[in-house]
Amino acid sequence: MGKEHEVISVKKAGHLNSKLRKLVQNPKKTLRNYVKPGMRVLDFGCGPGVFAIAMAELKADVIAADLQQGMLDLLKENISDTKYEKSIHPIKCKEDEINVKGPVDFIFAFYVINQVKDKEKMFGQLNKILKDKEKMFIAEPKFHISRNEFEEELEAAEKQGFKIIKRPRFWLSRVAVLEKQ
Repeated sequence: MGKEHEVISVKKAGHLNSKLRKLVQNPKKTLRNYVKPGMRVLDFGCGPGVFAIAMAELKADVIAADLQQGMLDLLKENISDTKYEKSIHPIKCKEDEINVKGPVDFIFAFYVINQVKDKEKMFGQLNKILKDKEKMFIAEPKFHISRNEFEEELEAAEKQGFKIIKRPRFWLSRVAVLEKQ
């Protein structure tokens, strides 16, 4: 299996919330074809919550899961005293356990799978909480993850019951939309 990449430090999280990132990656536009009002969705590896907030803006109930308490603290700070406080639920993952109870209607994993040690185990856990025939959106940074590494991630997902249904184009990213079989 491909190598595991370093987890982004909370100290370097500032760029994850930048206006440039929001402009270039446009979270709401990215998610609007997948997230609908009333859905229960998982932002896996949520960081400070840029995509979780966009999901809440689309009127979804959001589980925002991250391994680092510092990232969850930044998320809580970002949604404190906003209307999103009630619709975004921060969850701390463990190193080998996503720690999320299903079912969910959609999973979003943006620039995070490469940081997971046991990808097959993680995809197995994600499969258990995703409803049948529902979708998972995976994106990895081209500047950080080789085509072969990305294909290995997708193979691990397929071994755990996912099927690739789409490969949308996304700026500087390798992207796949998978469906639970």
